[in-house]
Amino acid sequence: MNLVRCLAILLAAHGLSLAADADGQAPESTPVFTAGDGGYRSIRIPSIVTTGQGTLLAFAEGRGAPQDQAGNDLLLRRSRDGGRTWEPLQVVQEDGAHSLNNPTAVVDHATGRIFLMYQRIPSHLKETSRETAPGWEGTNIYRNLLTHSDDDGKTWSPPCDLTRSTKRETTATTIASGPGAGIQLRRGPHAGRLIIPFNEGPYHQWNNYAVFSDDHGDHWTTGANAPGARVETASSGLRSQINEVQMVELSDGSVRLNSRPFAGAPLRKTAISRDGGETWSPVEDVPELPDPSCNAAILRVEEPRGGSPGLIVFCGPLGSRRERGTLHASWDDGRSWPRSRLLRPGFFAYSALTPLPGGGIGCLFEAENYARIEFVRIPSDWFGERP
Repeated sequence: MNLVRCLAILLAAHGLSLAADADGQAPESTPVFTAGDGGYRSIRIPSIVTTGQGTLLAFAEGRGAPQDQAGNDLLLRRSRDGGRTWEPLQVVQEDGAHSLNNPTAVVDHATGRIFLMYQRIPSHLKETSRETAPGWEGTNIYRNLLTHSDDDGKTWSPPCDLTRSTKRETTATTIASGPGAGIQLRRGPHAGRLIIPFNEGPYHQWNNYAVFSDDHGDHWTTGANAPGARVETASSGLRSQINEVQMVELSDGSVRLNSRPFAGAPLRKTAISRDGGETWSPVEDVPELPDPSCNAAILRVEEPRGGSPGLIVFCGPLGSRRERGTLHASWDDGRSWPRSRLLRPGFFAYSALTPLPGGGIGCLFEAENYARIEFVRIPSDWFGERP
């Protein structure tokens, strides 16, 4: 292990980073969702994509109370100017007292269609409810739903129930897409494939896997779980070390997952799929990415060229608490993260990343102790030249 990497790990363990931010302040952010908007007491769980027309679509859960299941609706705001201004709040899907959770959007760049995958949780259940059952039918099951837009996010289709093709019938209880964004592969034998990252329960026994489509979203398939998800703990026995997850395409068309940690070391977890998300290598730690058990974001910013794998960026809180939102850069497909920059010094929770029209990165993140979801534009040269 080289000296720079050793130093990065040592500093990260103490809540610090090798931040190259002496050349200026972090970019200013714009509020997108604020608790109370539209009568929702809490608005959480950001997802964002950039459409083929260059429109930014920012999604979130509108909650009736500050808890994960509270009759949640799925909300949207659109931006036509790269996130400088935002159109009025729009309700994409609602289902009465039942909760709609984990918005995860993806754009099919071949057709222009925008997909939003999410889960329906019956009103009498919480994620921790012992009554939550496996299976595809019944009153105590999670359902997986999909809606789409063909007009740049202005209107959305009625939901399509994908539970049977995206949930393991006898073993999975809870299921959760992302939350955040899916990807579409650009290289390799599975180019064009749409991938949505997933986790499945039972609670504390989670697995990560991919749900994917090779026919532009007409049909969806469930991939295998990543092996090595569980570790032995001194106090609670065998527990999962993974949960909410995002995925990124590598330079050769492989896929890397990046998961929130639970059991095990307080570090991001990763695995690689060489077959487009169908199977995975064993789960392992990412030593340079400490994590307080919080959903985070990963994005390919630059495509491979001239023998270089291109740039991948990871965004999440740094250290043992949900604060110090930091961007980390990798130029070797996520094997190392040699450069990082502080984006926000205070409270920073869930985040989502998207490429901006004309260059740069957009980050949608939870701020002010969940009172707001804000958006920040990050210039394309923020990380400087490759080290």
